[in-house]
Amino acid sequence: MTPLQGITVLDLTRVLSGPYCTMLLGDMGARIIKIEQPAKGDDTRAWGPPFLEGESAYFLSINRNKESVTLNFKQPEGRDVLDRLIAKADVVVENFRPGTLAKMQLDYPSLAAAHPRLVYCSISGFGQTGPRTSEAGYDAVMQAEGGLMSITGAADGPPFRLGVAIADIVSGMFAAQGIAMALFARERTGRGQAVDIGMLDSVTALLTYQAGIYFATGDAPARMGNRHPTIVPYETFNASDGEFVLAVGNDEQWKRFCRVAELAEDERFATNRQRVTLYDQLRPILDKRLRTETREVWIARLTAAGVPCGGVRNLQEVFADPQVVAREMVENVEHATIGPLRVLGTPLKLSQTPGGIRTAPPTLGQHTDSVLTRDLGMASGDVDALRMKGIV
Repeated sequence: MTPLQGITVLDLTRVLSGPYCTMLLGDMGARIIKIEQPAKGDDTRAWGPPFLEGESAYFLSINRNKESVTLNFKQPEGRDVLDRLIAKADVVVENFRPGTLAKMQLDYPSLAAAHPRLVYCSISGFGQTGPRTSEAGYDAVMQAEGGLMSITGAADGPPFRLGVAIADIVSGMFAAQGIAMALFARERTGRGQAVDIGMLDSVTALLTYQAGIYFATGDAPARMGNRHPTIVPYETFNASDGEFVLAVGNDEQWKRFCRVAELAEDERFATNRQRVTLYDQLRPILDKRLRTETREVWIARLTAAGVPCGGVRNLQEVFADPQVVAREMVENVEHATIGPLRVLGTPLKLSQTPGGIRTAPPTLGQHTDSVLTRDLGMASGDVDALRMKGIV
């Protein structure tokens, strides 16, 4: 048994935030029916290189555990098929610009009357309410508008976007969380509800202690490179052969660090508050000492002493780590055209009802015939007729 076994999700999303959400639900056992444009599919199918046997590596990274059905639901015959699929679904997920689906009577108010148990999740740039609701949302814009870029990068350098599309990803994570809670609530009330996820909201929610600093002082936090604003030392340092992260989270760890580094305990730096205040005096001392040994030596010594640290690793090093392997964070699936394919595993480890990677990302329209004939009872000839018209 999986946590979402028996739940059917109709996925009208594309690109990243929505597909990431539905991938998480699929990992936990939900059946994901991904609706894609005939002949084109999800935009990310064209994003690359790299491609594997014509399949985009980007698309492959976020669409496992899904069935692909091609359907032009802007046409009456396609809309009829979509309505029949909605009637069988527990959840609909969409990430169109607000108002787009309302014009087609496919928004939550239009569907809820006929399907009161339906959980309907909308992901958009600015949410379904507010003065900016009609604006499109893109990850880089949200990282900028949500304040993340203002606190990311060197103090004397330009603001930086994170190396992954964190605004899209966290929006997808919040959406999956919201859907799960709405399904839980439905078990108690018997009714579904709308889940409204705004990317700007999601990015703003990540500000946590940086927002706390602003609320407490009235001053907007500045970029500090890899430094932490309230913990020292908690950043990257150069060993003799490369960078590593030292994360001294409390005063006891600081004492242990000083013993390993053979630094005399200096009363000026005894407490974290003092280390933060006297950072400019402490940093040169640490720099000089930590450059005397290799990264491997420091990590081994500090880890043995219980001082948190780790190397700044590339992805080749990450996926070779026995811990990552042991935790099944890389899995192998059989793709319809590529053959053996490596994908990321799920980080959610449940003891009694675990999720898992069951199927590879689908080829475009791979499941159109099976879904329409098996789930809707359509004859193969009828499906072929829709295909001739470009409906599927």
